[in-house]
Amino acid sequence: MAFPYAFRLAARSILYEKWINLLSILTIAAGLLFIAITALSVYNIDVTTKRLPEKFSVMLYLRDNLSGKELENIINTVRKDDTVKRVKYISRDEAMKELKTTLKDTKYVLDGLGENPLPDSIEVKLKDEAVSPDTVKRLTAKLREIKGVDEIEYGEKFLSSIYSLKVGMNTIGIVFVIIMSAGMIFVCYSTVKILFYRKSEEIETYKLLGATKGFIRAPFIIEGAVMGFIGGLLSLIGILSLYYTVIFRLSYTIPLFKTIIFPINISLYLPLAGLFLGMTGAVIAIGRIRY
Repeated sequence: MAFPYAFRLAARSILYEKWINLLSILTIAAGLLFIAITALSVYNIDVTTKRLPEKFSVMLYLRDNLSGKELENIINTVRKDDTVKRVKYISRDEAMKELKTTLKDTKYVLDGLGENPLPDSIEVKLKDEAVSPDTVKRLTAKLREIKGVDEIEYGEKFLSSIYSLKVGMNTIGIVFVIIMSAGMIFVCYSTVKILFYRKSEEIETYKLLGATKGFIRAPFIIEGAVMGFIGGLLSLIGILSLYYTVIFRLSYTIPLFKTIIFPINISLYLPLAGLFLGMTGAVIAIGRIRY
């Protein structure tokens, strides 16, 4: 069958059976919209964990009255570890200066302290691949054994929470995508099957005229693909509307929303995903029908 003729038959069927096709298209659009929201969440959590090493550091707070030799030994011991990228010594005076800069207009609260209570410290930056809960935990256990180190701080709960959230979201995302994809394939499968049986008399006429199975199947497969593609376009409009009307506006009042990234690739993936799912459902439906 010539493709233009098969496409015309598919277009005519979509318009003639508009209500059942519209229901299928809207179902696919809703499913892909939920998949897009899930993918957007997983993507941004992944980006956050990849950016984490840039700002992550382990702080070693030192005991008072360390000699220059003891301090040098501590720094050299820390540098020997393979996971360490950079080591920076911060004196108590430098720490106080940084604290006053951070406090800005409220730095007057420090005026009554008298003697500087902050300890000398060492800031340890790790290699990007080393910033993970298990690796950091092993490193800090080694650093605690160094003579002269009084306390270690690195935001253990925050680091564990971020990585647990990433693993959890990835697992949930994969399961959710599989379930929703199967659901959308079933919708297309059911729709094409219903349309096929509604046109049984027309198909019988084609068979009497010597039509091949490919001639009969092609319009249904094209129809499933078109329904999926339109559903993908509607879901793209939905996710873009959601992003620009909700997230983009809220970013002005809630700074956290400014960090949410919308990957431009999704503009291509959603319509193509819809087309693939629609075509898959149609192919399965036609393949299971005996005629």
